[in-house]
Amino acid sequence: MSAPYVEEVKELLIRSLDLQGRSPSDIDEQAPLFGEGLGLDSLDALQIAMAIEEEFGVAVPDGEEAKPLFRNVASLAAYIASRRGESA
Repeated sequence: MSAPYVEEVKELLIRSLDLQGRSPSDIDEQAPLFGEGLGLDSLDALQIAMAIEEEFGVAVPDGEEAKPLFRNVASLAAYIASRRGESA
């Protein structure tokens, strides 16, 4: 079973970035979000951060502090779980 929020983060990515033709099962939770993985850019990161704050009520840090969170779906899900007081 996946860690908490993994499926929700995948669905949020598809919805907020309009990744048409993709389903949550198409996204590898360990694949990089930028570059080789999903190929996202800094504007996408901003959209994702805003969507996470809106949907999960979790503040996402800016700049260098945010980089490790955006490594992959699993790291975003773990961050959300940690901020909401749940173990990943």
